[in-house]
Amino acid sequence: MHVRHATSSDLEDLVDLCLEARAESGVGRQLCSDDRERLRAQLSVLGSMDDGVVLVATCDGEPAGLALCRLMGPGLLSDEVVLSLDAVFVRPGSRRRGLGHAMLHAAAEVAEAAGATDVYAAPLPGSRGMQRFLARLGFAPAAAHRVVSTTALHRRLAGDAPAPGRRTNPRGLEDLIARRRRARARAAAGDDEAVVRHAGASMSMQVSRAVHSRRPSSSSTTTS
Repeated sequence: MHVRHATSSDLEDLVDLCLEARAESGVGRQLCSDDRERLRAQLSVLGSMDDGVVLVATCDGEPAGLALCRLMGPGLLSDEVVLSLDAVFVRPGSRRRGLGHAMLHAAAEVAEAAGATDVYAAPLPGSRGMQRFLARLGFAPAAAHRVVSTTALHRRLAGDAPAPGRRTNPRGLEDLIARRRRARARAAAGDDEAVVRHAGASMSMQVSRAVHSRRPSSSSTTTS
């Protein structure tokens, strides 16, 4: 097993590995293109960039895995440099031989040499094996990524937009909450009044029973 930085002679093997990874993934479109020419161009650009890192793993001299990384920062919002691990893939027949660990070790060395403070990874949704692999190596959750197609976003934005001529009230939610609180307060006050009325009626009934049940006092007689 061997891990090294990719060269131009590895380009076609890298394209094959990317397409194989896409076919295995349930959300291949988010991983990479299925167009060989486009993939070839993208990998060439990544490999030629100063902050691009393309690692290839071989097993018995045959290409068996790849790792695609980018050094990022410092930027407008952070002074730190980080290594973004965009993709890691090992062919099924070469798994459980330590290739993944070897590629992450090489990536960590790149990060250390560049002064990167952290290594970020964004495994695809549903890739439980990769999630467990990264967790064992100490990767902790940092953020939740969400994706939507441009068409769907436009459609939802159009559906959420207010109708023409309809005025929007930025305090609508606060007003609704206040109205509900007042309604609950009135209901609670009404319950208290009902309890008082019930208690008063109960007391009146008890007094009435006491009056009706009282025996009239008999007149006393004296005998001489």
